[in-house]
Amino acid sequence: MSTEQDELYSLLIPLSDDRLIVPRACVAEVVRFTKPEQALGSKDWLLGNLNWNGRELPVVAFEGTIDKELPAMTGRTRVVVFYAGARKVQSGFFGILTQGFPQLVRVNKDVLRLDTADGWGSDAPVLCRVKMINEYPLVPHLEKLEDMIATEMIQA
Repeated sequence: MSTEQDELYSLLIPLSDDRLIVPRACVAEVVRFTKPEQALGSKDWLLGNLNWNGRELPVVAFEGTIDKELPAMTGRTRVVVFYAGARKVQSGFFGILTQGFPQLVRVNKDVLRLDTADGWGSDAPVLCRVKMINEYPLVPHLEKLEDMIATEMIQA
């Protein structure tokens, strides 16, 4: 098997005090942050909707989904647009707030190790934390996050 087949292009997505790591293929685009229209009655981690390519794009502060303080919006704040693979979000996409541009990395089994530390609740959209050289990014459970967004949008 070639080295290219053993590697996965991934993105390290900077949060306020953490990072997410996701396969590059999950991400449609990274866009400039603009204040979303807040849905009344929704949880604070669901920041609201942005108009993206003629679609309503629900935007999430991932920190809030794991019971951490919501991040401050700065000039570096962006929105990473994800494909809604489970198709539970009507637009087919959702966004996660990021504190800067994601970093493209190539990962393989030699650089990733499972880290048993957690720090999030059992209902959080996190699969695990991994150790990647000097980083300890979270692996988000994107389908669970999509379920959470869809549920909040129905209730709001």
